[in-house]
Amino acid sequence: MRNSFITLILSVGVFFQSGSAQAIHPDLLKKGWPASWISCPEIPQRDYGVYHFRKVFKVDTLKQTFIVHVSADNRYRLFVNGTAVCSGPARGDLYNWYFETIDIAPYLKEGQNTIAALVWNMGVHAPVAQISNQTAFVLQGNTDAEKAINTNETWKVIKNEAYDPCSMNNGRLLQTYMVIGPGDSVHAARYPWGWEKQTFADTVKWKPAVKIAGPITHGYGTDNLWTLKPRNIPLMFERMQRIPVVRRSTVSGVHDGFLKGTKSLVIPAKQTVTILLDQSFNTVAYPELITSGGKGSVIRMTYAESLFIDTNLLKKDSIKNKELIERSRHAFAKGNRNEIEGKYIKGNYDVFMPDGTGKRTFRPLWFRTYRYVQLDITTADTPLEIDDFYGLATGYPFEVKSSFKSNDSSLQAIWDVGWRTAQLCAGETYFDCPYYEQLQYEGDTRIQSLISLYVTGDDRLMRKAIFDFYHSRVPEGLTQGRYPSNRLQVIPPFSLYWISMLYDYWMHRPDDGLVQSMLIPAMGILDWYEKQIDSKKMMLGPMKWWNFVDWDRSFQSGTPHGATDGNSSVIGFQYAYTLRQAASLFDHYGKKNEAVHYLDLANRLGKATYDSCFDAQRGVLANTPEKKKFSQHASIMAVLSESVPQSDWAPLMKRVISDTGLSQATFYYRFYLMRALKKAGMADMYYAQLKPWREMLENGLTTFAEEPDPTRSDCHAWSSSPNYDFFSTICGINPSKSGFSEVQIEPALGSLTEVNAYMPHPSGVIKVTLKKTSGGGIAGDVELPSSVKGNFIWKGKKLALQGGKQKVELN
Repeated sequence: MRNSFITLILSVGVFFQSGSAQAIHPDLLKKGWPASWISCPEIPQRDYGVYHFRKVFKVDTLKQTFIVHVSADNRYRLFVNGTAVCSGPARGDLYNWYFETIDIAPYLKEGQNTIAALVWNMGVHAPVAQISNQTAFVLQGNTDAEKAINTNETWKVIKNEAYDPCSMNNGRLLQTYMVIGPGDSVHAARYPWGWEKQTFADTVKWKPAVKIAGPITHGYGTDNLWTLKPRNIPLMFERMQRIPVVRRSTVSGVHDGFLKGTKSLVIPAKQTVTILLDQSFNTVAYPELITSGGKGSVIRMTYAESLFIDTNLLKKDSIKNKELIERSRHAFAKGNRNEIEGKYIKGNYDVFMPDGTGKRTFRPLWFRTYRYVQLDITTADTPLEIDDFYGLATGYPFEVKSSFKSNDSSLQAIWDVGWRTAQLCAGETYFDCPYYEQLQYEGDTRIQSLISLYVTGDDRLMRKAIFDFYHSRVPEGLTQGRYPSNRLQVIPPFSLYWISMLYDYWMHRPDDGLVQSMLIPAMGILDWYEKQIDSKKMMLGPMKWWNFVDWDRSFQSGTPHGATDGNSSVIGFQYAYTLRQAASLFDHYGKKNEAVHYLDLANRLGKATYDSCFDAQRGVLANTPEKKKFSQHASIMAVLSESVPQSDWAPLMKRVISDTGLSQATFYYRFYLMRALKKAGMADMYYAQLKPWREMLENGLTTFAEEPDPTRSDCHAWSSSPNYDFFSTICGINPSKSGFSEVQIEPALGSLTEVNAYMPHPSGVIKVTLKKTSGGGIAGDVELPSSVKGNFIWKGKKLALQGGKQKVELN
């Protein structure tokens, strides 16, 4: 084995471990690289294009390692002797342009070798999450031993004329915001098949690459096109994932052998057919289509999380269909996701046009999100053989290191679907949703990060997210609402959630260096908000930008009343909530004056907002002092910010739950509803609050949706909060001191009678096996890492915990 650089073969699939910064030659981190950024000559450098780079080189003697560093703009896929070994770069920005480090020694042989790269630039069609400068590729050997393959004019390049962008109007087609980039339309007859293999002759049409810049690492250089940084997360995994079901087809003979990849499916000449495939669950994958023959055929692959109701396909005499017709008036009317009757597919798509040769493989440049895939095939004068069609599932290589069991076996389905949702929303960044945007927002990411910590213990993507938002800051001091992004979007409440992310990281991880480095940026956000305070009312005044809080349908574009024109209690209370978290951070790191100021400001702002917005007759907080609009959100944040007298927390939250006239928190904001219930001593209500998740399962969803139906996205990680709350709320496992150095376990089983769970901790594993006793008490075992202590709490009674395994029993 070659230390951390070898290709890892795991039970979950294959991914390639990127090298650590310690493995990079130190000169490459502080000096210009001997290699060059290269590109294709005579092309518009910022336009759409797909390119192939190649170099043939000789290896006289195989070495233990052969380490290279590689990057591109926009994207690349690296091959060694025909084998794909690495993809990237991890998304960042021009100030933080990541490069991958990989040992390619396992793929080399004595004698002639070929290293090749597929590089593409989506130009104006690029995803909003993709920041770019111009088409370029760079590969640098780690030492003189690898310098023969440094990128320069000895590399050859060709533009691939087979590609055209397609599926670019889906935002309009789906009547929504869709910004993930185009589909791929590929003419097989124009494709340089075998270009990545050693046997390929790169003579005709291949040109010497052109140098465009010298690679410079972060902190150096005078005229940087890209400022390089080592990749700080692992590479994504890929694993085989076959599609198990054909739901409908206009061609006969779609057999099991086709689905299993053991027998080709033949489409006769001069036919137009449709085949609807069902993965049976939502997924993120690279679909791969292998064809033979069929010259002149056209294959269109349409991908969708769900089918959509089409009233033209329904028999209108049934009561059920009359209900579907009524619901179909909405653009996102989907009904039960398992049902296909009266429904059609719409969404993003790829197109492949075979050239009549055998075993042609189509794979899109970027992954696709789907449960359903529809193949619309038109053949010409010869039959088409579909040799195989499958997916290579991909994503961040999280490893589940936790388990939750209870006497209610139905919770397992919520756990499984929640984790699938969180996994599909994690790649080179966290995603809000994999189908429509693939953008990283603070509001989503805070919840996703906590799920990652509790389920996997892997904090690397959370750390990257903290840095990503730090790098996104605008001159006013706020972070951008999402980042990386090539369009500016500022969501001030999400800047507050970035500070909450810092607080979460501080409580769960012993990493003072990172947290301390973020205090000044946090101060900038808090200062921006302080400048928005109306000094006469001691409430927030009118605020700029998009003050999104939740997709509550009484809020205009998710913005609560008073945010734009002044005196929003919801955001005012959120600011006070964040000020209290900031006060703890600043106090811990010795910034006492700031801590005192933030705590005092939280008290004054919270009291004034409470005094102005509490409606004594209704017993809840209004959205503004006019007391015309009411939401759960206002009272939730009032409790979390401690702006309500503590004795009123529980009565207030009981009214929040029972008053159906209040604007309701959606799946996203129910995370904060739960935080407020816990703070009010009502955590036992959590188990009964899982009805929305149970309803999604009953409606055939295999990932949790963005909001209640009719919903745009069927996969939105902010709705996966049960995967955190099963541990944090039901089992009651939470840090009581920063760095998770001490633990508080205060279970809230509701009507559950027993739980058995374990989860990762920075120093090991926390395990609980608990069962209610006949007298209303609880008993069982708790195991903590040896260096960790804490307390076990049940109905106000406390029991000290030490490291190791111990019995607990309280009545």
